[in-house]
Amino acid sequence: MDCCIVSALWYFLVFYLLFHFLCFIFADADFTLLWASLVGHRPETKLKGLVVWITGASSGIGEELAYQLARCGSRLILSARREDELNRVKRCCLEQSNLQDEDIFVLPLDLLERASHEEKMKTAIQHFGHVDILINNGGRSQRSLFLETNVDVYQALMELNFLGTVSITKQVLPHMTKRGTGSIVTVSSVVGLAGAPLGTGYSASKHALQGFFNSLRTELTDYPELLISTVCPGPVQSQIVHNAFTEELNKPVATAGNQEYKMPTSRCVHLMLVGIANGIKEMWIAKQPFLLFNYAWQYTPTIAWFITNILGKKRVQNFKAGMDADSSYFTKPKTS
Repeated sequence: MDCCIVSALWYFLVFYLLFHFLCFIFADADFTLLWASLVGHRPETKLKGLVVWITGASSGIGEELAYQLARCGSRLILSARREDELNRVKRCCLEQSNLQDEDIFVLPLDLLERASHEEKMKTAIQHFGHVDILINNGGRSQRSLFLETNVDVYQALMELNFLGTVSITKQVLPHMTKRGTGSIVTVSSVVGLAGAPLGTGYSASKHALQGFFNSLRTELTDYPELLISTVCPGPVQSQIVHNAFTEELNKPVATAGNQEYKMPTSRCVHLMLVGIANGIKEMWIAKQPFLLFNYAWQYTPTIAWFITNILGKKRVQNFKAGMDADSSYFTKPKTS
């Protein structure tokens, strides 16, 4: 009998290590998240009927979250600055789901206007009575070299990505602790775990979010039914590059480059919802080689630094040559 138990444990260990290795090399999500997608709770079952508040819901990951959650049967609060775009997203949600008009509430919100966030929370509660899930998705990226970038850009990135997110969380969290249940899910980035050139301020704001929510999670151990989760996507097909900060506050990105090589937004969002449905505290979502890079930083930081120096140099070369900073790591930039 003991021999059978040992054999079973041995086979399980071999399977676990093999599966982990395959995730390490070939997958587009970390081991825990991929395992949950295979054997865990399904989002359309777990998230049906829940009230989900999405910031940054007018485009990109936020817009796709609205569509997939609507098809799951979640009731939605859609927030961003552009009310007309939020209404467009609401119409699309209604067209592709069984939700009714009253199941989707458009709530315009500017993360920079922190004095308004308490009133926005009250308005959300007035409409639905409660909030089950807050998805902190609003924010902007960066494409500029530090030596050429005004300090005002760094202030704007921290005000928006970090303090704006902390502010809206500050309003929602007491409501959830009072109920004893809820989820606060924050979209960070792979550069919230490891830095990258051309995004020093963006990376700093995402590192700040990682530190804040990791610390907050430990403060909430008396609330085992309250999930604090961070999502760390790699490059995703969205408008985030088009709207990125550059070296000056109001200067637009010259060229966004080819987005086709990046992970489809629909795939990223599906994995996010799997993670939320299964209570995963941190999710790594990225196509290779970006996911492999995350694993390198986690387990072999010395090797990761070596790779970072090589890829970072290529990224800066691409940027200076007018190419997309992400898409052509392994091509030679044109010099003429």
